[in-house]
Amino acid sequence: MGISIRARKAGERRPGERDTGTADVDLSEVKPLPVWFFGFEGVMGAAYDLTKAWSDAWMVLVGIGLVNVVVGVTVLRRRMKLMRAMLKNSRTRGIALGLIALRVGLHLLLAVLGAPVTSVAGHLAVAVLMGVTTVTLLWFNQRVTFRALRLA
Repeated sequence: MGISIRARKAGERRPGERDTGTADVDLSEVKPLPVWFFGFEGVMGAAYDLTKAWSDAWMVLVGIGLVNVVVGVTVLRRRMKLMRAMLKNSRTRGIALGLIALRVGLHLLLAVLGAPVTSVAGHLAVAVLMGVTTVTLLWFNQRVTFRALRLA
């Protein structure tokens, strides 16, 4: 039995087809999240090093987080289901855990090599690395999902 992504009228079934209890969803109107939206997550991915580089960065990060929520609820309201689905996706959780492991591993490796990140420039460099990596991985995850569903 295949999975259909085509919408059917309520109650309409083919002869001999069982009711699976799941509704078919029309995904043809789903548009991918714009890359700039992942920039919010990129900043949050760089938050640790940004706060180490600048102690008052937490205020800016809270502001950016609030802007992220407002943009998500207003501008991207029609894509809210897509955002929720991406957050529930095991690949997205794997990316989040991988980014945490990358940060911890990078800091530990540099400390073992005798070059711990202690300067403002060092923390900013790691913040840029983490931000770019976060945006790239989330964009790639979305692209893979859309290709798998044959929407892109």
